[in-house]
Amino acid sequence: MPENTTFGNLQSYRNYTQPTVKRLFGDTSFRKKRKSKHQENVHKLLEALALHGSMTTWEIAQLHYSDIPAIRTREKELRRLLVGRKDRGKKSLGVLDVGLVVSEKIKIKQNISNYYRLSLHGILYCLDVLGFRKKDVDAMAHNYEKTLPMVFGKWGYLKSILDNDVYRIQILAEGLFLDNIHITKISKIPIFEIITYLNVKYQNYYESISEKDLADQISYWFYTTLLIHSTMNRKMEKTELEKWKKIFANDKKLKRWFFGFVKETSKFYSDRFDYLKILEP
Repeated sequence: MPENTTFGNLQSYRNYTQPTVKRLFGDTSFRKKRKSKHQENVHKLLEALALHGSMTTWEIAQLHYSDIPAIRTREKELRRLLVGRKDRGKKSLGVLDVGLVVSEKIKIKQNISNYYRLSLHGILYCLDVLGFRKKDVDAMAHNYEKTLPMVFGKWGYLKSILDNDVYRIQILAEGLFLDNIHITKISKIPIFEIITYLNVKYQNYYESISEKDLADQISYWFYTTLLIHSTMNRKMEKTELEKWKKIFANDKKLKRWFFGFVKETSKFYSDRFDYLKILEP
């Protein structure tokens, strides 16, 4: 389990974590726009964890260096990126401090080592900012299938049905459609109602949420927004809706999980409608 890691729900990420980390580490990839050396190093660290999964600082350093002195020097630099540093009495935040990375102690043989991996907030930041190619997203999905099981754990299956539409998750990572009232105009399908209830369901977890619950929130969001046509200028066609339904028709576990949430949503609005009736004279 992650050590001493606290992160909030999707709204917390969008309203606090996302603007904070973009201010600290940049809002575009270091490959697209020149960054400070510190920002570039942070991006390289996050990229390494995305493409290779959980690693120690020694293993990360070995990705670029082979001689021991250089590895040790790089490892010290990586630790400063992770935990931050103090300079003239001021502390700069590390990626652990802002919740992009989590630390786990893992025992291998007789040794216990600190392993580092992306948090769910870190996954969203990487998808949003680092400009990953499709093969990079595929690698991340493979490495983090246990962290985001209902999306990354189904990645190959989803690609077989949705093809390139699975990569819309990179656009979603910006925070798109999370509580946008304009989605009521996009489709007659109750996307707005589902997204609204999604926010209600997790509203009490703004400051702290379990990784499992956050993974569920992100996953419900992903599958719901697949109902929005990718061009945003026309309604979803019948064939596209059938393709979306096929995802659940061929996976009973996924169907139970998602439509259990849809039933919750329906009950929520049914109860709210009963409350409205009280107002009738």
